[in-house]
Amino acid sequence: MTKNESEIPEQGDRSQSHAKTGLALTSLAAIGVVYGDIGTSPLYAYREAMVASGAHGGGVDPEHVLGVLSVITWALIIVVTIKYVIILMMADNDGEGGTFSLLALVQRAMGRPTPIVLALGMLGAGLFYGDAAVTPAVSVLGAIEGLKLVTPAFEPFIVPLAVVIIVFLFVFQSKGTSAVAKFFGPVMMVWFTALAVGGFMNLIQAPVVLEALNPVRAAELVMSNGPLGLAILGAAFLAVTGAEALYADLGHFGRRPIQVSWLFVVMPALLLNYYGQGALLMTNPGAIENPFFRLYPEWALLPMIVLAAAATVIASQAVISGAYSLTQQGVQLKLIPRLRIRQTSETQQGQIYMPEVNFWLMLGVLMLIVVFGSSSALAAAYGISVTGEMCITSILVMVVARKLWKMPLVLAIGMMVPFLALDLVFFGANSMKIFSGGYVSLAIAGGMILLMWTWRRGAAIILKLERENDVPLDMIFRQMDSKSISTVPGTAIYLTGTPDMVPAAMLHSLKHFKALHEHIVILTIVTEDVPRVAPEDRVNMEELNERFRRVELRFGYAEEPDVPKALLQCRKLGWKFDIMATSFILSQRSLKLSGQRRMPAWQSLFFFYLARNATRSSDYFRIPASRVVELGTLVNV
Repeated sequence: MTKNESEIPEQGDRSQSHAKTGLALTSLAAIGVVYGDIGTSPLYAYREAMVASGAHGGGVDPEHVLGVLSVITWALIIVVTIKYVIILMMADNDGEGGTFSLLALVQRAMGRPTPIVLALGMLGAGLFYGDAAVTPAVSVLGAIEGLKLVTPAFEPFIVPLAVVIIVFLFVFQSKGTSAVAKFFGPVMMVWFTALAVGGFMNLIQAPVVLEALNPVRAAELVMSNGPLGLAILGAAFLAVTGAEALYADLGHFGRRPIQVSWLFVVMPALLLNYYGQGALLMTNPGAIENPFFRLYPEWALLPMIVLAAAATVIASQAVISGAYSLTQQGVQLKLIPRLRIRQTSETQQGQIYMPEVNFWLMLGVLMLIVVFGSSSALAAAYGISVTGEMCITSILVMVVARKLWKMPLVLAIGMMVPFLALDLVFFGANSMKIFSGGYVSLAIAGGMILLMWTWRRGAAIILKLERENDVPLDMIFRQMDSKSISTVPGTAIYLTGTPDMVPAAMLHSLKHFKALHEHIVILTIVTEDVPRVAPEDRVNMEELNERFRRVELRFGYAEEPDVPKALLQCRKLGWKFDIMATSFILSQRSLKLSGQRRMPAWQSLFFFYLARNATRSSDYFRIPASRVVELGTLVNV
């Protein structure tokens, strides 16, 4: 082999090099989005756990220092690493993760939706919304409170400054995150580097804290302190809040980047920082006031506060984006009323903005900041929703393992029961905080569950009422030659959920106009239990006769349905669709309280409110307003 030949890398080497580069870049992006929440937990988690153990400025029990560190260490190993990073990464729904994705996966595995599984999915989603409101509030307050260490004069301005940051964050949402998302990874990489350096510099001053690697320390702390041990456990759980984001963001980054970034960057940095805080308290008990910021010298204090504020904004952004994605999936799965969805990026899928969700979430976060006023007060509201969601996730994964992965029942249960048991212990520990703030996230979760239940129940009642008046499509075919029905030129598309029956809008059209268009399309839109439908599987068309054809459009629960764009695919099937020569005829329902109510009056009124404020079908399906004709129908509920 010549020298020149030996210098030319083989094709396989180049492919491996590109693959490694792609994995590194994607892992960096994952660090910027996925780990914002759990990555900012050191701001308050260790402090709250030590305060729960009875630590104060005058004294810190070294056994409690080691015990709390041990609890945090093994919670990160068992809950985050083994359960989420290893096991749940395998429970993906065509690459997507999250509560509704897992719910859709379970429904597909079982063949049909069951009330229990549906209730668990709704409960998990409701708990996520509770978490989504508390996370920005506690994270931003935790970062801004470092200003008190610079000078106590800043204390009156902490809440107003947190309010300004949150308002700016939510107002900015309408611009989209794609423009700044590329900076998230580098900023969070600097953040995790600072966590590791600050922790390591203090760890070497008191390496005795490494004894906390022994899980016996955690067991002794909890077992020997009775109710106090549970209180400590509940506070220490703050260190793993945000673990659910690893699974929820699976579809954005994929399994490998999330696993690599956790194992080689995030987890080592978090452990170093927590052990550094423990070592600091061993040598300086007075640092209990704020052990995180006390890790750093005075000259680095202000830069760390600025960096912490940036990290908490990124953490909040991840939760807000997650709320958008979860709501979009809930709408597609018919658990939430249709809401306006705006695509904020032409190149990145999933970059969406939902004005209604943004407004109500911002209002909730601001109320929490103003009412609670500090991260310590809000820490009591944090954790219970996350632990509840983790319990539900463990149960649903058991079903997936048994039904979809075909595991033996004993193995499926045996794999997840240890995690469920640990989740229940953490849930019980956090339940002690219900009356001191935990009621907030539970109230938010309860409100969202009530909304989903009411919407689903009301929609089912309306569907049942409409089906009582259904007319088979064949009856229209027999009347087409009747002279009483006129024919007008053009094409009419009728949206309906029952393609074998005459759409309500068509019945009203015949009743009032005694006319039908020259060409008629019965259009049905189906949401599948998969996140996305391949383009070649999007359209199914059937010609019923020379005037009628039936079209079915299929979308995944994570997609934004664009009906005109999808109908263009019908050209390949023989129908020359031209939107400018087509009218979309929709039925617009008017709801009225019936004397024979099928729901309590309060729930009917709530359903009416949701229905009135839901986005119109034409807007949701992106049908141009100039091509839409709406015919009103009265429904007594």
